[in-house]
Amino acid sequence: MPSGDRRDAVKAIFSAGQRELVAELERLDGGRFGRSGRTRLLENGDVFERAAVSVTFSDEFFAAGLSVALHPRNPYVPAFQAEFHYREAADAWWFGGSVDLLPCYGFASDATHFHRVLKNHCDTLDPAFHAQAKRACDDRFRLPHRDEARGIGGIHFDHLRLPGPDGWRRSAAFAAASIATVAPAYFPIARRRKDVPYGERERQWQLHRRGRYVEFTLVHDAARADAEAVLTALPPSARWQSECTPEPGSAEAELASFLVPRDWAAEAPVTAG
Repeated sequence: MPSGDRRDAVKAIFSAGQRELVAELERLDGGRFGRSGRTRLLENGDVFERAAVSVTFSDEFFAAGLSVALHPRNPYVPAFQAEFHYREAADAWWFGGSVDLLPCYGFASDATHFHRVLKNHCDTLDPAFHAQAKRACDDRFRLPHRDEARGIGGIHFDHLRLPGPDGWRRSAAFAAASIATVAPAYFPIARRRKDVPYGERERQWQLHRRGRYVEFTLVHDAARADAEAVLTALPPSARWQSECTPEPGSAEAELASFLVPRDWAAEAPVTAG
């Protein structure tokens, strides 16, 4: 496929992904997204305090990206981040992407659902792909200065360039399907948790966990070229304190062990709770 046709196809894939995700999020939240450049942004919604879905295109060194950052109002709804990209350099091209779930409170049923949806998607490419992509995600989304995971992971892949005469088409189809997998992986969890009662304790814990998200974004992930996409991906509020030690045995304290990487997709079925 000629380079120009590839680029047009990628722009169509990412633009369609943005439109579809925004439509799904508006149905879930009930609010409406505004527009800031190529970023669609919802703030102060019923479900999300901030939801940003951005596309970026650069024609000089052709690059395209789609990023999703969701910061829910209810602390029992996990935050979510995804990013998909395409690059061309000389005669080379490749796709990449990541999907990550960031709970404040650990629910095994949510984690199992999320990872199984991602595994089923990855298995359409190669049964060995999910284990590799999950391990890469666990390694990628860590705060090394704290030696802790940012969330419970998901998948991360880069330099995806499938071989053969139809390699570009199959690679692009997998990238498009990865974007489409966001809805079935995350939205059922958000619907399940969005009306769970919470109080000030849960809210303060959520702000603390958002502080970890901001740390990762600004310290380890701020090298992305589009400053607007970086800043709109941040939560609208967060907090830091020198010492934050949850009460032993509390749900907040249990999160540390919940974030330790494990093969959630292989877990026995868990009743939603």
